[in-house]
Amino acid sequence: MSLQSQPPAAASTQATLHLVCGKIGAGKSTLTQRLADAPATVLLSEDTWLAHLYPGEITSVTDYARSARRLRAALTDHLCALLGAGISVVLDFPANTPASRAWMREVFERAGVAHQLHYLDVPDAVCKQRLHDRNAAGTHPFAPTDAEFEEITRYFVAPTAEEGFHVVRHP
Repeated sequence: MSLQSQPPAAASTQATLHLVCGKIGAGKSTLTQRLADAPATVLLSEDTWLAHLYPGEITSVTDYARSARRLRAALTDHLCALLGAGISVVLDFPANTPASRAWMREVFERAGVAHQLHYLDVPDAVCKQRLHDRNAAGTHPFAPTDAEFEEITRYFVAPTAEEGFHVVRHP
């Protein structure tokens, strides 16, 4: 009896890069955890990576921006490889500025896969309450203050139709 290997079955669905856009406390991490429950899907959390790579070193928006740029540069090829292998990726990285979305576009275009930009359009008051609750629970690697919420929110730019993303809006 001879054993012949069979080629792997074709994937039934194409890999997708899931992106999230929303202010701090909008529910991005909660949504990404749900999205990552899909078969053949992995979740990458910017906050988790940054907390492990730069413990205690991110104390300002400038520190965050520098560290996030380094992390994105390090992960780009890896993300393209995962997507190219047919594994969907959920990026729990804020797609909150045109520049961050441009990097994410580079990833899905290089990998030749579909994308979905999940936009959580949540009022500031709700975001702040969720942020207070999260900070009190101590379950997140970063605990921004109200002043930091305001500072970071100044950089937030909602996605526009001109950017050409497939946007899934979440109220």
